[in-house]
Amino acid sequence: MQAKSQSTVQPSPAHDFLIATGVLGLSVCLTLFVQAVKLIRNPASTPITTNTLIGLGTLWLFSLIGVGISMLMKKTPWKIVQDFPMLGWVSIVSLVFCLISPFFVKVIGAVDFLSLTTSVLAFAGISVAHDLGALRKLSWKIFVVAIFVYFGMYFMDTLISQLALMVSGK
Repeated sequence: MQAKSQSTVQPSPAHDFLIATGVLGLSVCLTLFVQAVKLIRNPASTPITTNTLIGLGTLWLFSLIGVGISMLMKKTPWKIVQDFPMLGWVSIVSLVFCLISPFFVKVIGAVDFLSLTTSVLAFAGISVAHDLGALRKLSWKIFVVAIFVYFGMYFMDTLISQLALMVSGK
């Protein structure tokens, strides 16, 4: 009886880049959707204008450039550059372009911040759910640590907000 050889097909970098393009496009659509729903619930919030659409396109492009740079840097012989996080490359690209032209700051400013964080948190939840096997190996102690971290963050956020309200006289 002959054993079947299992060959693992590695996706090409072009395929990975295409998937990243789609995921980033999906996150832009989700951000626009959340901003539209927020406008329905609160008409005084950040309106959707042409600058909002250009800002979302700009964020999509900056993210795509950062993803591309990250993929290219994985092929360099330097370990420190290979291991540099993708988010770092996206941040550097965004920083450079925003320093070059205030136009980018203006159009990105038209995108509601809370709408952006909704899609980021959704993708973070998906990535954590994707690694549930690894999460199970950490044991119950990680749950206790997470509770203290969440409580601490909530408490500090509340404290800072209260201080800001007291300083502003409200």
